[in-house]
Amino acid sequence: MRRTASPMSLILLGAGVFLLVLAPLLVMYVQPHAKRTPVDVDTTTVFAGTGSYFDTSLLKTVNDRRITITRQVRGDVADSVRSGNAVWDVSTSVDTDSTLPAADTRDSLQWTLERWVTDRRTNEPVHCCRESPVFDGEAYLKFPFDVEERDYRWWDGTLGGVVRLRYAGPGTVQGYEGLRFTGSVPPTRTGVRQVPGRLVGLPKTPQVLAEEWYANGRIELVADRRTGRIVYAAIGPRKTLRAPGAKKDAVVLLSSDKIAFTDRTQRQQVELASADSRRLELLGSTVPLGAGVFGSVLVLVGAALVVRGRRTEPEPLDAHLMTNQPA
Repeated sequence: MRRTASPMSLILLGAGVFLLVLAPLLVMYVQPHAKRTPVDVDTTTVFAGTGSYFDTSLLKTVNDRRITITRQVRGDVADSVRSGNAVWDVSTSVDTDSTLPAADTRDSLQWTLERWVTDRRTNEPVHCCRESPVFDGEAYLKFPFDVEERDYRWWDGTLGGVVRLRYAGPGTVQGYEGLRFTGSVPPTRTGVRQVPGRLVGLPKTPQVLAEEWYANGRIELVADRRTGRIVYAAIGPRKTLRAPGAKKDAVVLLSSDKIAFTDRTQRQQVELASADSRRLELLGSTVPLGAGVFGSVLVLVGAALVVRGRRTEPEPLDAHLMTNQPA
């Protein structure tokens, strides 16, 4: 009799080998390709707080008013595909209760439109695709994937430069844990603006190039460790005007101790970060580990069945014996 392997043992052995090959492929190839900044992004984040701003209708600074900052980020898929980078168009408006809802962004207290281009893997800036402004740093709208417990170089668009954010330990937002970073900007001259001289204490001068100054007493960010998505952000901006060469502020354009993500925006960002993080965890650890363990079991079972054999067949008679049978 001859022992042969059953079809089931070969199927188990083949499936086990397939899973063992699949496990490292997920870690080495599939998961790294999944760690790419998306190009079809379309999100809106809202900051809210109270503070002061210059009311152009009253020609004076008003205090204790609600301030809302709305940021819309839309990916330019066509340019992203052509360049291989993440091309995002970013619209940011600063509004008061009198300009909300803003039917036209030009009615806002302040409005900017920018185009950010980053490397989809490293989050480093890429200078192409009509980028505006030309920026620097390691992070702006998000942190790189796999955020580390260290300081980061954060681009501040109002400053037009990089701010060092220091790692400040874990941070919890809506029950979700991330990494917290803090920083600040000392009073810094950022440009000039032509205004009536009397506005900055020079009544005898019709027009003057007043100095624009900017400070930020509070930058606080909480980022998801795996994806780099920001789940909480708070700032304390102060924008002022000074007479040329003056040491003190003459006019407060915008000032607040704290403008932060609304609860709704926090929940939205946590949901997005949690979903993306789970997906990367499945591809990077859970599925490969499961495939490796299950594949090993199938290989052992299949190999054992092949060695033992599950079926026997009679061996054919030798041809010379058959020819020597008596008639």
